[in-house]
Amino acid sequence: MSTEVVMWVAVIVGVMVVVPTVGFFLLRRRRGCLRERFGPAYKRTVAAAGERRAAERELRARRMRSGPLDIQPLDPDARRGYGDRWAAVQERFVNEPSPAVSEADLLVKAVMAKRGYSTEDFAQQASDLSRRHSRTLEHYRGAHEISGRAAGGWVSIKELRQAMTHYHALFDDLIGGDQRPLRVRAAARPPLTLPHGGAGPRR
Repeated sequence: MSTEVVMWVAVIVGVMVVVPTVGFFLLRRRRGCLRERFGPAYKRTVAAAGERRAAERELRARRMRSGPLDIQPLDPDARRGYGDRWAAVQERFVNEPSPAVSEADLLVKAVMAKRGYSTEDFAQQASDLSRRHSRTLEHYRGAHEISGRAAGGWVSIKELRQAMTHYHALFDDLIGGDQRPLRVRAAARPPLTLPHGGAGPRR
């Protein structure tokens, strides 16, 4: 076998080894980026799709979709106003837990609409929020699930408290998570403090 033939065989073998290896590492890197970008929504999408590749295609399409979104930051006055409104909702929870949870849902949607997110369909809301707020999206899912059951009947105070905590997480992320820290009238907003025990009212 001539030297030239040996050289070409070596090149071909090298390519056959290097290309799959590079492809493997690129795939791992791309998968890692998707996990980091979408957080818990990555696992949820994979579980719903039943197959990792299909789920990742959906997530990449979601990431690349331009759509009509024009997400805008809140000006300082709007952020202070929303902060004050949240404080009022939190205070209302003490005596009227179920109405306060409904009001928290409306307030979160108001902030979403102000910033340019969809507010009409929950699935679309979740899809849009996953692009910037994937770390708190699961909080919103939890709050939405509890609110839906509260609207249809009885839920416990513990569950209503959980819903408020979930809404609080997304609310803070929307008004401050990708902007400068929120400043409200109080020097430092205390953690959510809600009553313990008991059962929620019927609506």
